[in-house]
Amino acid sequence: MENGLVQVYYGTGKGKTTAAIGLGVRAIGNDYKVIMIQFLKNDMTGECRVLKDLEPYFKVFHFEKRRGFTWQLNPEEKQELRSETTNALKFASKVMDTGECDVLILDEVLNSVESGIISEDELYELICNKSDDVELVLTGRKLPIRIAEKADYISHIDDIKHPTEKGRDARAGIEY
Repeated sequence: MENGLVQVYYGTGKGKTTAAIGLGVRAIGNDYKVIMIQFLKNDMTGECRVLKDLEPYFKVFHFEKRRGFTWQLNPEEKQELRSETTNALKFASKVMDTGECDVLILDEVLNSVESGIISEDELYELICNKSDDVELVLTGRKLPIRIAEKADYISHIDDIKHPTEKGRDARAGIEY
């Protein structure tokens, strides 16, 4: 792929990961290779189970051990998570440098910045060093201004109404 851009799906609404995966599916339908690195998630989601069927054209990677929410972690667990997340960013950089994929999705990477697991500077540097041959897709809840300035596409997905407001739990296959 030539002239790869930076795309962002962000906001409080549901569907950011799904939108990024949809873009990835469209890409493999046009003979592109896709790699998705998920941050702050495990591989037990419905999307990841079905994406295994699309390998080797669409590969999903996780670098983090299964834990609770970031605000529940003790200092040692937070440090382990920082180390794992740093390894994920190094892998993302390597993937771009080697041309291993045409589309690189960094799912929930913006949440890693928001929670202080990685710095905005680290993500900004990765974007600045992006190969022109790679389409880079970022997802998460909050978008730092400096990252927004580097993006070519930005889609803001907001909650207008959500079933949790009425006390409904998330449902397997629908919300996750």
